[in-house]
Amino acid sequence: MVRPTFPHASAILSEPAAFLFFNPQHSAFALLRRDKPRNLRLQMKLLVIGSGGREHALVWKLAQSPHVTQLWCAPGNAGIQQERTEKTGKPVECVNIGAEDLPKLLAVAQEKKIELTVVGPDNPLALGIVDLFQKNDLRIWGPNQKAAQFESSKVFSQDFMEKYGIPTAKSGTFSEPAAAKKFAGLLGGKCAVKADGLALGKGVLICASVAEANKAIDEILVSKAFGAAGAKIVIQEFLEGMEISLHALCDGKTAKLFPTSQDHKRALDGDKGLNTGGMGTYCPTPFLGETALAETGRKILEPFTRGCAAEGIDFRGILYPGIIVTRSGPKVLEFNARFGDPETQVYLTRLENDLVELLDASVNGTLDRVELKWSPMASVCVVMASGGYPGGYAKGKPILGLAEAAKLPNTKVFHAGTAKNGNEIVTNGGRVLGVTAWAKDLKSAQSAAYTAVEKICFEGVQFRRDIAAKALS
Repeated sequence: MVRPTFPHASAILSEPAAFLFFNPQHSAFALLRRDKPRNLRLQMKLLVIGSGGREHALVWKLAQSPHVTQLWCAPGNAGIQQERTEKTGKPVECVNIGAEDLPKLLAVAQEKKIELTVVGPDNPLALGIVDLFQKNDLRIWGPNQKAAQFESSKVFSQDFMEKYGIPTAKSGTFSEPAAAKKFAGLLGGKCAVKADGLALGKGVLICASVAEANKAIDEILVSKAFGAAGAKIVIQEFLEGMEISLHALCDGKTAKLFPTSQDHKRALDGDKGLNTGGMGTYCPTPFLGETALAETGRKILEPFTRGCAAEGIDFRGILYPGIIVTRSGPKVLEFNARFGDPETQVYLTRLENDLVELLDASVNGTLDRVELKWSPMASVCVVMASGGYPGGYAKGKPILGLAEAAKLPNTKVFHAGTAKNGNEIVTNGGRVLGVTAWAKDLKSAQSAAYTAVEKICFEGVQFRRDIAAKALS
């Protein structure tokens, strides 16, 4: 049986450990059965929704499946347009429809006779794209609108965690500045102030003093910096420890835990600067050993699944808890209801399964019959961003060196904010590229990723030079 590797605390990569899955019918984790997945149709047309690095990674991996004959992406990007399905050699077609234009996305899926739609970003999930497609008898992968609340409402998520005993930070929910400031004062101003709704990964303000907390509260509740997403806020006590990302693939009754990864949210080296959507990541991490990871998964997934059953929530898709490893044990900072970006880039370069088969099992409720298989290699992704990001930035800057980077072994440059301008590929967003490399160990993967980064340039480019440094130090 091929099994994923989880790191021991003393090493980046350990010997293969038994893969575990959570089933709510059992009190804890159990060893995975070796049942074969159901036979899929050999001829499948797929649609991926989104335009970032996460979606490029999804397209890249899905295109490798022998089940896929044609693949579309809406709206896609310049890198996605360069991918081809391995089975037929057909290029991936990008459709100029925004990820939140649900009626047009439905029409395209019906017109193209799409057999499976894969949703990347959070916004269409929060808007109910899964419910819409299912109502029209179309197969789609991702949580429905009710399940997507775990990400679309931090208030809902925090209340759920507290109700069902999921370890999390002490918190309060507020819509009035005065009450919020009083609570922040009780925490000595050391807290995270979070907009309730979706804010492009930027709706969290970390504060170290009462003055900073009061400013953050006013920014969200009074100045409406995040619009309707900030009608309510959650204030969490500041927790000290190592922050890591967990992912679990879910089918409504079974959850398969991934290896750990670590995102780098701050814009600058040493975790300085503003919060971003993520400036780089790596997998696996050394911060939770095999036993600790299994125990952490049990403490999160068991009450999560029990709570979903009690609340009538059918969660099928990716559950992505952001956790912090504190002295009193791992605690959940927040839930996301989709693949992380750039975590997807490192996970999918290590995943050995056919991704179509995994997503199909997630939709069908048959994940207990599938075994996840992971390469023993480590993977590192470095995000190259536009100058000024996450603030204002210019677009349309020509990107040089992509062909040279593509020639490097075990390296993939995933596009995020890119577009075509004639024969040139130009910048078209804040996070532009996710330069990803994989190797026998983390140090080698890090070196390979930065070797590729140095071959690419565009005006104003910025990137962190310390991705994976926490693990290596």
